[in-house]
Amino acid sequence: MAKRDYYEILGVAKNASDDDIKKAYRKLAMKYHPDRNQGDEAKKAEEKFKEVKEAYEMLSDAQKRAAYDQYGHAGVDPNMGGRGAGPEGFGGFAEAFGDIFGDIFGGAGGSRRGGGQQVYRGSDLSYAMEITLEEAAAGKESQIRIPSWEGCETCHGSGAKPGTSPKTCPTCSGSGTVHLRQGFFSIQQTCPHCHGSGKIIPEPCPSCGGAGKIKRQKTLEVKIPAGINEGMRIRSAGNGEPGTNGGPPGDLYIEIRIKQHEIFERDGDDLHCTVPVGMTTAALGGTIEVPTLGSKAEIELPEGTQHGKTFRLRGKGIKGIRSSYPGDLYAHVTVETPVKLTEHQRKLLRELDESFRKGGDRHSPNAKSWTDRVKDLFK
Repeated sequence: MAKRDYYEILGVAKNASDDDIKKAYRKLAMKYHPDRNQGDEAKKAEEKFKEVKEAYEMLSDAQKRAAYDQYGHAGVDPNMGGRGAGPEGFGGFAEAFGDIFGDIFGGAGGSRRGGGQQVYRGSDLSYAMEITLEEAAAGKESQIRIPSWEGCETCHGSGAKPGTSPKTCPTCSGSGTVHLRQGFFSIQQTCPHCHGSGKIIPEPCPSCGGAGKIKRQKTLEVKIPAGINEGMRIRSAGNGEPGTNGGPPGDLYIEIRIKQHEIFERDGDDLHCTVPVGMTTAALGGTIEVPTLGSKAEIELPEGTQHGKTFRLRGKGIKGIRSSYPGDLYAHVTVETPVKLTEHQRKLLRELDESFRKGGDRHSPNAKSWTDRVKDLFK
């Protein structure tokens, strides 16, 4: 397949200036860079990126551009006797690619202020808050204590011992960054000597150790919204660690932990609880009282209620943060067998059991069905 015209690839005219070519390349390289394209579009973007890169390699070099203008692709193809694309012709490409590399990856988490020191955003902080199920359902306002930084009063924020001052870093000459070159690549990194500050402190302040700030504790008001669930996070903007060289502070994320409840288990917006019922109540039926979150309700047990029967109480659950109405409460009945019987009670139960046996299978339909299945299994 014939190669496309390099000027057409970059979208510039044949008489475009070097700056116009560089700007066009940077724009397209940012658009098609593999790290900015995922999924099905990744392969197409990668091919486009290679095509754009090749076009810029040729047109950014004066000699290659002249050969291309005169002979077309044959003038720059090494297999056709052209000059080729040796390392010596990549100076302009390396410069532009280095700029784009910094734009895409943000200078390893930092940005440049006024062409000088690297500016870094502060790290985010995480705080685990434990609350009760009732507090999660109703919401609450709380106070927490978190670490904060205050300017050192001894050195007034300079980090240097009183009577001395910070010095310009000799490694980066105050820029906060150093450049490493490998072949035609130019990579910018944070200065390992001053860690991006552009300054070194020969005699650190004894109070802050050269940091220029001292760690303190501050009280923060936190509003827990009603319906919050286990593992959800609340973001408190700007209450993370401070930035470097005037960079913005990070954020504080408050992660919710809900204490185990004595009665209820939460499942989304629904609640579940176990309700123990006496054997006679289950057999005869009647009204029983069940707890709800912060109140109570009544359930009518039908005669002959079996163990494991579940009753649903609509709207007695929790209204979640994103829900328009509350969930439900599921009450699971457990039938209790009497214990610590007196001799008289045992006598009464034996008489009751005898009357059940005389009544046949109609008193225990599930037991009869289970016995029949067992017999069929061993036939």
